[in-house]
Amino acid sequence: MDYMDSGMRYTPKSDRDWDTSVQFLPASDTKKLEKKKGPGRVGAVIGVVIFAAVVALMTGLLVWHFHFRKDVRSKRMYSGSIRITNQVFEDAYENSTSSEFKALAKQVTSQLKSIYSKTPQLAKYYVGSTVVAFSEGSVIAYYLSEFSVPVGQEAAVDSAMASMEKLVDKEQRTLNRPGNSLTFEDVVSSALDARLFTSSFKEHYKYSEHTRSNHIGTIKSPGFPNSPYPPNTFIQWELRADPGYIIKLDFDTFNLEENCRNDFVKIYDSLVAIESRVMEEICGYYSPSDPLTFLSSNNVMLVTLVTDERDNYPGIIAHVSQIKRGSKILLCGGVLTGEKGTFKSPNYPNYYPPNSYCEWKIQVPAGKKVKLTFTKFLLSEPGQENRVDCKKDYVEVNMKRLCGEKPGGSVTETSDSNQMTVVFISDSTYVDRGFSAMFEAIDSKDPCPKEFQCKNQRCIKSALTCDGWNDCGDLSDELNCQCKSADIKCKNGLCKPMFWLCDGVDDCGDNSDELNCGACKSGELTCRNDKCVSEKKRCDGRDDCGDGSDELDCGRTVDVSCSDLTYKCQNNKCINKVNPECDGTPDCDDGSDEANCDCGRSKFKTSRIVGGQDAEEGEFPWQASLHIKNFGHVCGASIISPRWLVTAAHCVQDDGKTRYSQPGIWEAYLGLHVQRQVKNSIVKRNLRQIIPHPYYNDFNFDNDIALMELDSPVTYSDYIRPICMPSPQHVFPTGNSVWITGWGATREGGYGANVLQKAQVRIINSTVCNRLMGGQLTSRMMCAGVLSGGVDACQGDSGGPLSSPSSGGRMFLAGVVSWGDGCARRNKPGIYSTVTMFRGWIKEKTGV
Repeated sequence: MDYMDSGMRYTPKSDRDWDTSVQFLPASDTKKLEKKKGPGRVGAVIGVVIFAAVVALMTGLLVWHFHFRKDVRSKRMYSGSIRITNQVFEDAYENSTSSEFKALAKQVTSQLKSIYSKTPQLAKYYVGSTVVAFSEGSVIAYYLSEFSVPVGQEAAVDSAMASMEKLVDKEQRTLNRPGNSLTFEDVVSSALDARLFTSSFKEHYKYSEHTRSNHIGTIKSPGFPNSPYPPNTFIQWELRADPGYIIKLDFDTFNLEENCRNDFVKIYDSLVAIESRVMEEICGYYSPSDPLTFLSSNNVMLVTLVTDERDNYPGIIAHVSQIKRGSKILLCGGVLTGEKGTFKSPNYPNYYPPNSYCEWKIQVPAGKKVKLTFTKFLLSEPGQENRVDCKKDYVEVNMKRLCGEKPGGSVTETSDSNQMTVVFISDSTYVDRGFSAMFEAIDSKDPCPKEFQCKNQRCIKSALTCDGWNDCGDLSDELNCQCKSADIKCKNGLCKPMFWLCDGVDDCGDNSDELNCGACKSGELTCRNDKCVSEKKRCDGRDDCGDGSDELDCGRTVDVSCSDLTYKCQNNKCINKVNPECDGTPDCDDGSDEANCDCGRSKFKTSRIVGGQDAEEGEFPWQASLHIKNFGHVCGASIISPRWLVTAAHCVQDDGKTRYSQPGIWEAYLGLHVQRQVKNSIVKRNLRQIIPHPYYNDFNFDNDIALMELDSPVTYSDYIRPICMPSPQHVFPTGNSVWITGWGATREGGYGANVLQKAQVRIINSTVCNRLMGGQLTSRMMCAGVLSGGVDACQGDSGGPLSSPSSGGRMFLAGVVSWGDGCARRNKPGIYSTVTMFRGWIKEKTGV
């Protein structure tokens, strides 16, 4: 067999044996066949040649039809499990080399062959079967079956195998079955993931681990932690627990390639890779602070690791333990009473087990109603993202099924009485993190005292209505509003913040906030210099705009004349591609656009379990915290190289009490996540020098940027990495989403957050922003505002980064937090120093 590299190897047999020889019988009277007058010798030769050609052609067609065409086959592998009800599990069945295992496996494969032989779509293509393992209950056999299927017949075989349970049932009801036949039930069958065919790998390994009470086993990739996992390898671990227990799998380290098409782990609630029993497919690098924990539904689990030829990573290590059924970690459901309370899915915030069923009955005091709010809701599966019928995992409330991934607090249900029933169901495939929920008793006549009740039953502060933000989630707080004079009055009746006017994004929903923006007419292109030219002139090879902007990003990278808009390669040639640096495609002849690109990317795979606006540890590894010695955090900064930081000039200006311009009073903390929490991943450095921009204006914050040199270079790690520096020509378009991060404190004082905070903001049209800010913007400033509602606390930090994601998946330093509120608040855009305007100065001082 191919998969798991076990069992016999079979050779497909032909449906028929064809006689490839051809005999031509002589005529009994050749003279009768002779013609009185013929074409002569030349004609005879021509006739023989034509006849030979026809024979050769026919022979070729026959050979192709009966040999080559017949042999165009595809290998189809199917994995499955069958419960054998008339057998009792023996310990020897756990060992595939034991005589007991081999005897029972032989019986199983024999009966499988008999079942397939009675199905025409399967019988003629069947190659063989292998029993991979047995487990308890009575005895469950895990098998693989191989078929050699002619091209074009795959669907028929798939269809026949999909009805395997019916085929087995039919075989079990046969009257003339031998008396010692095995009795099969609970048949599961599915096509094997083609990526797991072992014949496509150079190496394959198989391990087994049987955990016991008070024993924790360990599984790890070959070579871990001293060397990366081997390339082009298939590895599997069969995990078992004692009867009456389930398996708990905890990954301590998970570090694979980011792309699951290359290297990946698949976990199955089975002992063979049955796709209808797959729990999760994972790749990438997960932070130790966000562990991956899985629970099986029974006492078995299979873990597989697949690697390709290239880019091998450290790998995985995980602990295996067993949990008794009925343990607290698995308990769910029950009766909940009182004025308020909370509950959650099993094993939350880690993955819930497959085949779960939980039912909660909530009862609040008489005369009240039950209001249920999901603070976290993560019940999604691959391929189910946009479904609304919830055929897989779901929560049922008020006869309504809820599934997918919902923003925290956006899912709310209210009962018609003082009772509510909540049911959670997970099927046998793909698990997720689950949910946490809270319930409370509400007055049926006044469900939102002193607050606004949304149509979806959520309660929000009354002050949040008609402010342009969709706080309810269903837009009901923004309907039937009277717009203020400072608001955008959308044609559809909505009111929006003025700084969203003409930002290139349809905020109103009817595009009325993007009308009459002074842009060019329909069918015209707006040049960077605001000139209007016909769209037909874009990418026609001529500079119609006058600044070359109509010939940028034309789908082909070509050498062009250098200008302020074109990217200059290291060899001083210029190309017309916009933002070519570090996008994964070498565009410069010398490859310089892809040089120095180990930047702007977190090593960790970002978890969806994030509390509020807390950043995940290691999510923004270029974020630095600047401390005044013996005082604490004062400003933020960005790591741009092992020795240099970028911050704001206003952070290093002396005042009457403190000489902030002196490097000796500062300490830089790199890799920090929680203030005052010292860990091995954190590096502290003193400063060698501080270089504020020579033209910094402390009156209007123009040129608000400064450089800091560390006293010694830092070594990069998972938690300390640089952000990518943009070229002077890098474009950060209006309307693009960017991130601000920081601990929420400014040098002027105020209480900051302990945990690093993050907020998503959007780049705002400079003309509109300048009008909002009373004309105080200069050409070296950019504007950004918060996208999501409810962000009314400072999420940024002076000197910190404005991080902009690129098409290549890396973050570029777009700006430095400068002034305004020092961060972005509701309806109050923040002002940032535009980094592209200072690239020449930064390069001159740092070499970066």
